[in-house]
Amino acid sequence: MSATPPPPAYPFTLQTPPGDNRPRMVCTDCGWIHYSNPKIVVGAVCLWEDQVLLCKRAIEPRRGFWTIPAGYLEEHESPEDGARREAAEEAQADIELSGLLGVYSIPRISQVQLIYRARLRSMAVAAGEESLEVGLYRFGDIPWDEIAFPSVHWALGHYREVGEAAIFAPRTNPPGATGRY
Repeated sequence: MSATPPPPAYPFTLQTPPGDNRPRMVCTDCGWIHYSNPKIVVGAVCLWEDQVLLCKRAIEPRRGFWTIPAGYLEEHESPEDGARREAAEEAQADIELSGLLGVYSIPRISQVQLIYRARLRSMAVAAGEESLEVGLYRFGDIPWDEIAFPSVHWALGHYREVGEAAIFAPRTNPPGATGRY
């Protein structure tokens, strides 16, 4: 069996395209510009009655720490569909979204996170491929010292503040939060 040949090498150089204000990788043959843009992360604070769904990460970064079901938005996917997909992948959870909870900006790692409020349609949850285990926790029992990322703290705190209020403003990074991971 022969190996697949490598893709052709394209002659890219770092240059500031006309009409732009920063250097980009540009193909010197055809002029195609490679834009490196932030990643969108989608997820949800999912509740069953008064318990929050948490997933213990089976992957890096922060393997072995707890998080809400969340991950990168796929191309051609709505943020809402992405949040539902992530809950299904990480916790085998079927969720119903009830609104945008927060928009968190973490420039250091080029992420924008869209986190929703959600209800589990059933308490039947199980660890998916990216989770070591899943659990339902009352707010007072959440393993706060074992939470994977600052934005998970922010999302859980925001949910605790707004709960199931019908009208509320989605939150952003808390004042003074750096989003450092």
